[in-house]
Amino acid sequence: MKFFSVVVLLMLAGAVYCMPVADVTVDDERFAESYLKRFFNLTEQKGPSVRGGISPVTRTLSDMQRFFGLKITGAMNNETLAVMKKPRCGVPDVSMARFSTFGTNVKWQKNSLTYRIVNYTPDMSRAEVDDSIDKALQVWAKVTPLRFTKIYSGTADIMISFGRRAHGDSYPFDGRGKTLAHAFSPSSGIGGDAHFDEDENFTYRSRTGTNLFMVAAHEFGHSLGLSHSNDRGALMYPVYSYKNPDTFVLPSDDVSGIQSLYGPNPDKP
Repeated sequence: MKFFSVVVLLMLAGAVYCMPVADVTVDDERFAESYLKRFFNLTEQKGPSVRGGISPVTRTLSDMQRFFGLKITGAMNNETLAVMKKPRCGVPDVSMARFSTFGTNVKWQKNSLTYRIVNYTPDMSRAEVDDSIDKALQVWAKVTPLRFTKIYSGTADIMISFGRRAHGDSYPFDGRGKTLAHAFSPSSGIGGDAHFDEDENFTYRSRTGTNLFMVAAHEFGHSLGLSHSNDRGALMYPVYSYKNPDTFVLPSDDVSGIQSLYGPNPDKP
């Protein structure tokens, strides 16, 4: 594994020829390697590192650039590195499509779901957290038959918690301003659960810090069966952006995705 990491770093170093040397550091190269492994499935190659003249790093960089609508060069550049460094969701980017699901069968087989807030961030009052979570779930309830009920003990379909670094699953957080949260697709056990990085400064009805409503609404899309979308206007786009919680309307890309799993809200004309 150490040899593979060295090879990847050498490839990344070679891929940044178009950038001024001062712009690229060893830390940048290691960060890019880690990013591509985590979000775009850059894996250790057995046998020759280059096949057909295209290295795994070049191919994976191209996939990443294509997903985010960047110029596809297969080489590291300022624009690509800047996107990699934006705050984002911790779920991998597995599809090059607009809306995307984890599979048509990866969904809840019922419309009445429970949720529980296991612990609270000290960044906000409990009432503000409760309101943010409720509003985030209602984003999805408004356009589907799904209905959500809060419980205060026991195991809910969607268990919501705040934690730092290693927090009880196999996906540790990485400190402030990087991975904001992650959630698991519908299944038994940890499926549906949503975890938020306590190192972030979560806020309520504010564009400063990290708005909990926006992050939670995105993560609950994963909890319900949606993967990431490469539509920059979609809620399920992996990079964080702020929208006013009081006026937010679910974009059509996300509506199409969630209704492909659960159908429309039968109570809407």
